[in-house]
Amino acid sequence: MTRLAHLWDQSRCIACGACIAACNAANYGSATEENKKWRWLQSNIRRVEVLRGPRPMLLLVQCQHCENAPCVTVCPTGASYKDVDGLVKIKKELCIGCKYCMVACPYEARWLDERTGLPEKCMGDECLSRVSQGLLPICVEVCPAGARAFGDLDDPSSEISRRLARSRYVRLLENKGTEPKYFVVVGP
Repeated sequence: MTRLAHLWDQSRCIACGACIAACNAANYGSATEENKKWRWLQSNIRRVEVLRGPRPMLLLVQCQHCENAPCVTVCPTGASYKDVDGLVKIKKELCIGCKYCMVACPYEARWLDERTGLPEKCMGDECLSRVSQGLLPICVEVCPAGARAFGDLDDPSSEISRRLARSRYVRLLENKGTEPKYFVVVGP
């Protein structure tokens, strides 16, 4: 059993958008339709700019693959679930499009695909396929600045564990009790 998690290093990120464009291309076929909830490309990564101080601060948000996932708890059909590796997934064949999972997520990490009427989230089908083959999610693979990592938190030799051990990081909205597995590195 593993506990897979994502890391985004805010201190290394160059705000190029490669991760967002790659997610769009790999998981949504370079769809030009807008993700209406986020007013951005169809992607599982939400770009948030916080205007504070002399220049804006960038935050990239996606599914946190929470240990205590509220989206899983509220799902009336079991379509939202956690797999053996700790990833939060959607069984689309069970989803009735009620959007309870979208409302329950404190990270606003789910969005509605207008074409299907069903919620979408990280990881998309292509990334799930890649991970099942032992490859990295596409956002990690394409990042030119090395600002992303993905791997098993319980493996001390994994890249994510090594980077967390030597970095200062935060987890978003920890006070919600969700135990997110998306780590934001804020410095060495």
